[in-house]
Amino acid sequence: MAAFRTVPERLLRPFGRSVHAKNVYFLSPFSEAFKPRMYRAAMCKELGKPLVVEDVPATEKLEASQVRIAIHSCGINFADILMCLGKYQEKPPLPFIPGSEIAGEVTETGQEVKGLSKGDRVFGFTPLGGFAEECIADQSGLWKIPSSLKFQQAAALAVSQTVLVTAAAGALGLATVDLAANALGAKVIGAASKEKLDVIKEMGASATIDYKNENIRDKVKEITAGKGANVIMESVGGEVFKECLRSIAWGGVILPVGFMSGEIPQIPGNVLLVKNVSAAGLFWGSHKKYNPKLLKESVDKPLELIEQGKLKGPHISGEFQLNQANEAFQFVMQRKSTGK
Repeated sequence: MAAFRTVPERLLRPFGRSVHAKNVYFLSPFSEAFKPRMYRAAMCKELGKPLVVEDVPATEKLEASQVRIAIHSCGINFADILMCLGKYQEKPPLPFIPGSEIAGEVTETGQEVKGLSKGDRVFGFTPLGGFAEECIADQSGLWKIPSSLKFQQAAALAVSQTVLVTAAAGALGLATVDLAANALGAKVIGAASKEKLDVIKEMGASATIDYKNENIRDKVKEITAGKGANVIMESVGGEVFKECLRSIAWGGVILPVGFMSGEIPQIPGNVLLVKNVSAAGLFWGSHKKYNPKLLKESVDKPLELIEQGKLKGPHISGEFQLNQANEAFQFVMQRKSTGK
């Protein structure tokens, strides 16, 4: 039980007004009112160790542009795993709550937030904090969820050109296949392990490569009648990147967007020169700082296409509860996932 005591009126007079002492109380430190509100979260407390699910204190006061969200779903990216292993380029101080792709319901908004209110379904991006029951995000990184999308789906080129996508059964890979094939009408070649090729075809790929048992360069040459791929979205690195570079068409573009193999590739300048190839890095998250308008457009346009029925939207291959965060990491690390 909370303990109370009255405050002598003379002690209150220095604050500029007379107050009836009988109406003023101090709470005991043992009062429930002193205990912070808590919520559950999966914490990375030590790099390379399992996440720990525990109660953490909530941040009570929002900044003017912030939104508090009750998390319904949070996507898992390989970057989350690398961050918890200490192998990602961004290294937050310990302990931290991983998770950046969030979807949920607005429970509170800051004073300057416009267009969002309590009860709105939203998805978006936050540097950290997604593996939890609630999260605080800046409004600039949030969008309302289209009515056609489930929470799980939200958390996650030119016509006639050929697009080669490596790790095509992953989240980024399937999204690229969906966008290139269904929205833009490009011919898409998806490369993945044999057991995942069907889901790539279902998403819209016109051809597939089993890169464990087939040579990427030979297959691309066969599929394109020797012309090569015009655009290559490459997520693996290592030998796969080298094979992709040998498979590119004259004047083509290669986009290194990840290094799942753990080997960061080196690009020989002579190949770029002789074939007039462009290599373009793509670190999407940095656009929030350097080109926020483009970042917003990169989300707005796919949402519009989904609502128009021109995109199939995210493919969900696994769902886990918060207390199964470590099992979810293993699911991704063991290459069992397709899409999200």
